[in-house]
Amino acid sequence: MTAMRIGVIFDCDGTLLDSAGVWREVEDELARRVGVRLAKADTDELTTLTIPEAGAFFHERFGLGRDAADVVGMIDELMLAYYRERACERPGALAFVRALAERGVAMSVASSSPQAYLQTGLATAGFLPYLDAVVSVDDVGRSKREPAVYDHARALMGTSLRYTWGFEDSAYAVRTLRAAGYRTVGVYDCDLAGAYEELAALCDHAVRGFDELDADEFVTWGAALSVSPSFSS
Repeated sequence: MTAMRIGVIFDCDGTLLDSAGVWREVEDELARRVGVRLAKADTDELTTLTIPEAGAFFHERFGLGRDAADVVGMIDELMLAYYRERACERPGALAFVRALAERGVAMSVASSSPQAYLQTGLATAGFLPYLDAVVSVDDVGRSKREPAVYDHARALMGTSLRYTWGFEDSAYAVRTLRAAGYRTVGVYDCDLAGAYEELAALCDHAVRGFDELDADEFVTWGAALSVSPSFSS
């Protein structure tokens, strides 16, 4: 088995990019504009929503904007400013991606964010040259509650399901990957996306950061099918 047969599908926000906190900033700003404070149940629900769904959430629940599309425009303005000016890697993420590229691993991104966000943020942070594909849920018309975005990314990479891994920080997305037959690495970011203990219970392997991963060991374990992974550095 060679590394060329291994595929990795990365989530973007909170996994490759240190941007999960920015989404909370945007949500808080939208709530501020209508004079409300988001409850934990609200932020938990927003974590699973696409951008159009989030626009509808704020318009229908709190009356923000003329309509849901107006709220989406507000989100776009706030988020694109971040991706252009402040997007940065999770510590160690870019080095890990470079190391996988050097070993011939196929890589892609599958995200709930729109393509404009992804292309801008991944370019700003330096990831774009190493990726075979960048896929948004908008491209497939399905949220991460279904596997279509991952399946499309895998098809563009040309890797088989049995040798393709999903890297996610969100517990609900890991459940989707597992149900679809992908092997999974949980990269803990914050409890809003999924507590470390929850990710550890759901995933084939869980880490608190990319400094716990070693590219050579990942390639070895990524090609094995009948053993439990242990590829920490």
